[in-house]
Amino acid sequence: MKIQRLLLLCLLASLGAVLLLPSGAEARKKRRSLSSEEVLQQAIPQLIGSALSSDRAWTNLLWLCDRIGHRLSGTPALDRAVAWGAERMQAEGLSNVHTEEVLVPRWVRGEESLFQLAPLERELPMLGLGGSVGTGEAGVDAEVVVVSSFDELAALDDAAVLGRVVLYDVPFTTYGETVQYRVHGASRAAERGAVAALVRSVTPESLQTPHTGAMHYDEELPKIPTAAVTVEDAQALHRLTEAGQTVRVRLRMEARTEDDVPSANVVGEVRGRELPDEVVVLGCHLDSWDVGQGAQDDGAGCVMAMEAGRLIAALPTAPRRTVRVVLYTNEENGLRGGVGYAEQHSEETASHAAVLEADIGAGTAFGWRVDVRVGADEATLETNRAVALERLEPLREALEPLGAGQFQPGGAGADVGPMVRKGVAGLGLDMDRSGYWPIHHTHADTVDKIDPLTLRRNTAVFAVTAFWLAEIEGRIVDPGQPVYVPPKDD
Repeated sequence: MKIQRLLLLCLLASLGAVLLLPSGAEARKKRRSLSSEEVLQQAIPQLIGSALSSDRAWTNLLWLCDRIGHRLSGTPALDRAVAWGAERMQAEGLSNVHTEEVLVPRWVRGEESLFQLAPLERELPMLGLGGSVGTGEAGVDAEVVVVSSFDELAALDDAAVLGRVVLYDVPFTTYGETVQYRVHGASRAAERGAVAALVRSVTPESLQTPHTGAMHYDEELPKIPTAAVTVEDAQALHRLTEAGQTVRVRLRMEARTEDDVPSANVVGEVRGRELPDEVVVLGCHLDSWDVGQGAQDDGAGCVMAMEAGRLIAALPTAPRRTVRVVLYTNEENGLRGGVGYAEQHSEETASHAAVLEADIGAGTAFGWRVDVRVGADEATLETNRAVALERLEPLREALEPLGAGQFQPGGAGADVGPMVRKGVAGLGLDMDRSGYWPIHHTHADTVDKIDPLTLRRNTAVFAVTAFWLAEIEGRIVDPGQPVYVPPKDD
């Protein structure tokens, strides 16, 4: 009922704002004389009302998920998604719609399987990790050694690891901490002589569902195949080894990496009325893993960004700065889209007032993580972060009716990260992630997990924030400051 009441209030406010606007040539003249405060007073209720009453983001998400499906880099599905994104932005009133080509990796999963051979025989659900090598036709048939940390692995005798499969049974703490075993586990195991690595899926909850994701090889070490198993099976195999049982598995993977192929970021704009060369970016990533539909990761973010752009373009008064929607390619297994954007727009870096990203699912948004990296030293950095939060206070008040008025320091997101590391202020949409981690990078990341009304509400938060940042006098971070680089440990 809360959303319905908010919708009614916003629709009334939006209607009132529209009725107060003059029309025709008089309207254009009148709008040119409006102050930024007056523009915001008119635009914010219209954006909220329009977002909460529109199903456009939802219908776009249904199309993306049901008619294109998952979109791994280097696949025809991602090519179709790129073309679809450009077509939708053009149709929905954005200007300067175009694609910006980047080369992306092409990793092919192929057929894969994992069987427990002893002490009992059974098939184990698994997903190869993105970037892994294959096992060859013969597969890997070996005993399993289970560890719960890199330190446990390092403490083992060489004979306990040589020729074996290392299984990392590491409980979820935070994503940043636990994902290190998925990313680096294969090389750490190979360094000790293992022939393959298995990783407990990076999730706090599981319903016997494996989670894929990117991994990385140390080029100085042998490359061994690696895959994710379910939380339940990791614990079961661990219990068996702790009981003194010999656990043996057979892993077969056809995984391979082919030559890089072309892909593209999709870009569209709402041109600023006074400072068109200054830019606020609305970002998300269009690619996904090759399982599920990529609905939460990150189809929802993309349709929110496109819809926010459409809503801003439909306003009677454009924001002072340009709002640029960017659907990044290849976030999942290479980040080539985010890096490519930063490189292709390097001469515009100082013109970026802020970069926004939505890439943690489709739960209820409650605010923003604010990512500021500028300052000549650590003390100046902390001062700049405090100043940015203070300057965002009016935006917090504008978002409180949507329940999204919380602001805190934190990472803005992977795709906008390259621009943030150059000194641009970054904001990452903060959401309820309780429904996100259980289906993250799994076959279960499908559109039925997303609530259409929550999607409308989150879109309103995205649109209001982008417009506010594009309209205000000045910026939340003063441009031209050096980027703080923490000293390296000796």
